[in-house]
Amino acid sequence: MKLTVLGGGGFRVPYVYQALLHDQGSPRIDDVWLYDTDPARLKAMAEVLAQFAEGHAEAPRVTVSTSLDDALEGSDFVFAAIRVGGLTGRMCDERVALDLDVLGQETTGPGGLAYGLRTIPVMLDIAHRVRRLAPHAYVINFTNPAGMITEAMQSVLGDRVLGICDTPSGLGRRIATTLGLDPSRAQFDYVGLNHLGWMRRVLHDGEDILPRLLADEQRLGDLEEGVVFGREWLRDLGVIPNEYLYYYYFNREAVRSILDAPQTRGEFLARQQREFYQRVTEAAAGSAVSLWRKTIADRSANYMAEAKGAVQGEARPDEDFRPDPAHQGYAGVALAVMAAISRNERATMILNVRNGTTVSGLPHDAVVEVPVTVDANGVHPLTITQPDLHQTGLMQQVKAVERLTISAAVTGSRTDAAKAFALHPLVDSVAVGRKLLDGYIDRIPEVAEVFGGRTS
Repeated sequence: MKLTVLGGGGFRVPYVYQALLHDQGSPRIDDVWLYDTDPARLKAMAEVLAQFAEGHAEAPRVTVSTSLDDALEGSDFVFAAIRVGGLTGRMCDERVALDLDVLGQETTGPGGLAYGLRTIPVMLDIAHRVRRLAPHAYVINFTNPAGMITEAMQSVLGDRVLGICDTPSGLGRRIATTLGLDPSRAQFDYVGLNHLGWMRRVLHDGEDILPRLLADEQRLGDLEEGVVFGREWLRDLGVIPNEYLYYYYFNREAVRSILDAPQTRGEFLARQQREFYQRVTEAAAGSAVSLWRKTIADRSANYMAEAKGAVQGEARPDEDFRPDPAHQGYAGVALAVMAAISRNERATMILNVRNGTTVSGLPHDAVVEVPVTVDANGVHPLTITQPDLHQTGLMQQVKAVERLTISAAVTGSRTDAAKAFALHPLVDSVAVGRKLLDGYIDRIPEVAEVFGGRTS
């Protein structure tokens, strides 16, 4: 089977390849195509994968390509993990907002809307190419903002597009392991949108273990979300929020922390990646993997540092290094999806999928992040308890903003884009919303192109 990775020069590609190396099922992926617009990044990543493949007699062969159509043709699965505008665009996403004292973050708030505006046209073009060149392929979308991008692509490919984020499943596993329990025996009751959701129950052998965790002062404080949100707020809520809800529940603190930092996350990654690719090019043979591992460790240490308080700068455990592919973060979830579809190895996981009737307060064709089962017949959302009023209200407002952003990206409507920025709960100002839109158009060429040019 053929797997195409769009954004094949990206840092998560080795995770996926490691998972494939450990996959013993049949049929399995034996042909991996890496597509990227940057030949140097492709070359560097191919060197990393070649070193991982050493000693594996049946390692999937790797082909690199800067031709999108060649990479897509005949694919069985497509992983989409691209960054339109590169890290330069991400830095602008952050700084345009921060200059107006609004949250500057990659996927949450106005930065996520700017990212979506410039990414959706590209991803829709990819969706049309997939329909023409690989009509039976499933697209597994990692590209952020994952929910918004998945929903846009579904307008072309329907339910053959699904979105992956490892945050919800990682949260469930951490809850179980914090209590000393086997996470493989846990079932997760989770509801939300991508980067905006709540773990409401964790069933282990039929018992909801979440109340036990919330009552345990020490263990709740040890949980990463206990550090991010504080034990008192988690007990007040009675659920464990997705870590990205920090930006909603502690918005002022988050903005101040990012403004006080010497650099934004995007600025840190831009410097780090520039150094990594240069070092790989200059390094001695056989050292690419060690350079990649060190770079990943440094990335993890800086992840959501503004939310970590006292633990800022400490390395976050990287689940993608676990030897068991079932626990390899994004890669493990993606492998489980492919195995379920291609080999009918039925699995339950949390994915970004079409809502249907799952969440009654959202449109049928909206993409939500909920537990699903996956098998050879596709993806099937599970029946869930409906979210409470505060959860539903926040989901509805953010979903309305997402859909306005999709409309603006497709039609070039500045009106829809201005409404999206103004109505976002983390902007909460029509005047600031318009300034944000103008700022992104002026500073990011790919956003300006959506609307036919710059404002000045």
